[in-house]
Amino acid sequence: MTSPTAPRDPIADHMLTAQNAALLIIDFQPVQVASIASMNKRLLVANVVAVARTAKLYGVPAVLTTVNVTSGRNQPMLSPITDVLSGVPIVDRTSINAWEDDDFAAAVKATGRKKLIMVALWTEVCLVFPALDALQEGFDVYVVVDAVGGTSKEAHRAGLQRIIQAGGIPISWIQLACELQRDWNRESTTAGFADIVFAEVGH
Repeated sequence: MTSPTAPRDPIADHMLTAQNAALLIIDFQPVQVASIASMNKRLLVANVVAVARTAKLYGVPAVLTTVNVTSGRNQPMLSPITDVLSGVPIVDRTSINAWEDDDFAAAVKATGRKKLIMVALWTEVCLVFPALDALQEGFDVYVVVDAVGGTSKEAHRAGLQRIIQAGGIPISWIQLACELQRDWNRESTTAGFADIVFAEVGH
């Protein structure tokens, strides 16, 4: 029972690694969370915070964006997320589709990563639109299905189906954490990994 002596190339790996992926968090703001009807709101927030903690643990670059904060029409991103990812700039925009905001698209491309882990509210709008555009531009899109939500179960499901039909890949947040950890012998992140995962699913 041995681990591989030479880990796979973390950049060329077909699976997600800390070196080939970036995390995009889109529009996790109070109004959007309050309107979610596809899953329990507290669980949704807990799951997206776990995604943020996972990205921080493994050093996955994150791009955060909000809509209409500067205009005064909306409130800032949820503090449990920004507390975890403190220091990460937030791109505020007016476009419903984040990919149509030049600053956001530039920030994503500046990470140099082609695999994009995406969470957004709502599934059927602010997740679908940039996911489709990113896929069209040749990015691989991974949607964390239990850390996104829609205005109804039907809308959420239809949004995910549209992304998958276009080539997007559904994952869960625990799958994401396990895929980045990959081996219990990677001791620099083992304790943090266990803390994030077992805090939610139990020992």
